[in-house]
Amino acid sequence: MEEKLHMSNSPENVMSLKDFIEKGTSPFHVVATAVEELRAAGFTELPLTAAWEIRKGGAYYVRIYDSSLVAFVVGDSYTAGSPRSLRIAASHTDFPNLRIKPKATMKSEGYMRLNIEVYGGLIRQTWLDRPLSIAGSVALKGADALLPEVRFVDFGRPVATIPSLAIHMNRKVNEGVEIKPQKELLPLVGLLSGEEEAAESDAEAFLETLAEELGVTPEDILSYELGLYVREGGESVGFANELFSSPRLDNLTSVQAELAAIIAAKSSMSKDRQGIAAAAFFDHEEVGSGTKQGAGSLAFRDVLLRIYQALGRTEEELFRDIAAGLMLSVDVAHGYHPAHDDKYDPTNHARLGDGVVIKSSARQSYASDALSIAMLKSIAESAGVPVRQAVNHADMSGGSTLGSIASTLLPMRTLDIGVPILAMHSARETMGAEDQASLCRLLTAFYQI
Repeated sequence: MEEKLHMSNSPENVMSLKDFIEKGTSPFHVVATAVEELRAAGFTELPLTAAWEIRKGGAYYVRIYDSSLVAFVVGDSYTAGSPRSLRIAASHTDFPNLRIKPKATMKSEGYMRLNIEVYGGLIRQTWLDRPLSIAGSVALKGADALLPEVRFVDFGRPVATIPSLAIHMNRKVNEGVEIKPQKELLPLVGLLSGEEEAAESDAEAFLETLAEELGVTPEDILSYELGLYVREGGESVGFANELFSSPRLDNLTSVQAELAAIIAAKSSMSKDRQGIAAAAFFDHEEVGSGTKQGAGSLAFRDVLLRIYQALGRTEEELFRDIAAGLMLSVDVAHGYHPAHDDKYDPTNHARLGDGVVIKSSARQSYASDALSIAMLKSIAESAGVPVRQAVNHADMSGGSTLGSIASTLLPMRTLDIGVPILAMHSARETMGAEDQASLCRLLTAFYQI
């Protein structure tokens, strides 16, 4: 297996995932990286604020406020109400992390730290004692007050760490101690001289550093959306490299596989394929999806309607295709943990290496139903992809994802799937290396069936 892991950068290889994760250090950078790959594959951008011209056989993408994205391919033939007329896969670009507050610099006893807030349900203690960097979006003064200049920034090097308290001063640390974000999760970013500590402006130091990184003055910076990310890269793990450990597996595994599949669909859809194959990448899933660029907004439905209008199709035809179509909500699943067997359903759980997980829940936290599960199993069988159905332990509520949210606004058959991982929402998560290849093959088959 070691030879396979290092033989190429093919879409089905976990090393492609490693490269994608290293570039995807914020939702903005995830979308920017995806756009680079789409452009290289011949996709054309459709700006939200422009009129659209779309042709059969074409491939396009739409950026939604820089951190969400829709890519789609139009087939050469079309039959309204056919199950092949509209196929959608959706994932999310965001991940739990620490976001930097507007007035960020905090000084005390010669130390400089950053004021932060928690984004999403991260496992707090896993962020301690790691090299951290900063990435995101910065808005600068522009010539027009309504058109600020937007730049993406990635420091690309370790600039922060969050030190633990020594066990000698916290004897019960191994018994479980609450970590309070406003006190114990403030990243340490430097040491101060006496003059620097006495400076009047608390925000000056961070803004100066940010301005230097961008090559502007602090006065040019109007606002920012910046987060800290774990600087460590992904690593193959195991005696035979059968595991992969990395930050941001949730949910860049799904984004990378979905992106590879929609790019592959570009060539297959031109061969007398019908309908529309679409890939949606939403922001803000980790905080509920209820934003203008989240799965809980009308943005995606509006994009689909504009696509149909540009192709000369009616709103009624869109409604018919929604009723007949299938959407895959692609997000990671909980893999079976060998030290915690009591946390999993005794007969419906997935281990790392089992392939792609089908997620279902009686409380509808996942959107899967019997018909969509049957469709997915048939597609997987035709593609030779292993799948495993998983259900939460009946005594636990488990998690949820964007499938149920997106399908309320776009009421079509929806199925929740993903690769199984361990330590979900940790600073580092672990997956089976072969499972990424399975997900890539399944999504490719979904678009090409």
